[in-house]
Amino acid sequence: MANVTVVGAQWGDEGKGKIVDWLSNRADVVVRFQGGHNAGHTLVVGDKVYKLSLLPSGVVQGKLSVIGNGVVIDPWHLLNEIAQVATQGVTITPALLAVADNACLILPVHKDLDQAREAAAAQKIGTTGRGIGPAYEDKVGRRAIRVADLADPEALAAKIDRLLAHHAPLRKGLGLPKADAAALQAELEAVAPKILPYARAAWRLLDGVVKAGRRVLFEGAQGALLDVDHGTYPYVTSSNTVAGQAAAGSGLGPRGPGYVLGIVKAYTTRVGGGPFPTELDDEVGRHLSTVGREVGVNTGRQRRCGWFDAALVRQSVAINGIEGVALTKLDVLDGLPTLKICTGYRLRGAEIDYLPAGLRDQAALQPVYEEIEGWAGSTQGACSWKDLPGAAVKYVRRIEELIGAPVALLSTSPQRDDTILMRDPFQD
Repeated sequence: MANVTVVGAQWGDEGKGKIVDWLSNRADVVVRFQGGHNAGHTLVVGDKVYKLSLLPSGVVQGKLSVIGNGVVIDPWHLLNEIAQVATQGVTITPALLAVADNACLILPVHKDLDQAREAAAAQKIGTTGRGIGPAYEDKVGRRAIRVADLADPEALAAKIDRLLAHHAPLRKGLGLPKADAAALQAELEAVAPKILPYARAAWRLLDGVVKAGRRVLFEGAQGALLDVDHGTYPYVTSSNTVAGQAAAGSGLGPRGPGYVLGIVKAYTTRVGGGPFPTELDDEVGRHLSTVGREVGVNTGRQRRCGWFDAALVRQSVAINGIEGVALTKLDVLDGLPTLKICTGYRLRGAEIDYLPAGLRDQAALQPVYEEIEGWAGSTQGACSWKDLPGAAVKYVRRIEELIGAPVALLSTSPQRDDTILMRDPFQD
């Protein structure tokens, strides 16, 4: 039985939360391997709605959950999220949650820098302003504060001084006041006893889990087209979001991630700035936004909406090694008489079938569409293939052909049980 890695195959917001929650029933351990608290996952379980942004989705199922070393962690947000789910009946203990001791922290200075840069930028990236990017910068710059550092206050003071020496000129250039090293140390010493009980050598924990033959579900955040290397740079997040990061961001070797399941929305959305070849600013776009409730979980930002882009997803299938996809939000297309699928692009008179790396080339793309018949019936809540209208089946099959990967799961509503299973990723 394989481990499974779940990644978004578009620009994020594909419905990963529900799919990971659904797959958690089949897993023993759930691992977050990248990102920060800038990516929200909504889980609908009966009459309860859980909105998670840092905690792995497995906590709702009572599964051992791990925040891996590839994640940047805001310790205060983590504690707030633990307190929030406690009000919904989910008690988080160190027996349920492990936090990698070599994960880097997001500090107040990171949030300050993130927000000041975005406010001052002539060309805005569209960050959430939560400090994720600057935290990754300090990680790569070898000056970050890590979870394990909270256990050594004496060494922490020198690390803080080194970190703030780097931030001082940046803050001055952006008109921010000088950061207070003593105040930051006091904040970290206060939060340390609340965070350290969760700290573990996550790589060692997971090594033992895999050797014991237990099944691991790796949960990605954002989407492949927001990957810092493979996405629509510079309108990307600050981490690698592709499936290969599951190995590095958890401490397992390259065989650990197992079967790769790409989450794909039946149309396309993105949040923030950047190219979006199939974006719609018309009645259909408004239908997708309204019916699909396309608003960011954490930020409340309206998502941009457009037709399904098979060329982009085909590229995601390649760079992630996707073996099957979970197609979500098919029900949002109910009632549209005609649908369009982007099969490629025109770029200055030439036809291409992939997303070029250059920003100006990306902005100049004109989608090449294939029209397909819509359906009048409802797909909402369908729990078997035979419950779908014939035209909906044709739409799904055409997507499979164009992206070069089979649909393993089909989601027809936010509810956990409204999922059609074509093949079980854990059995593949």
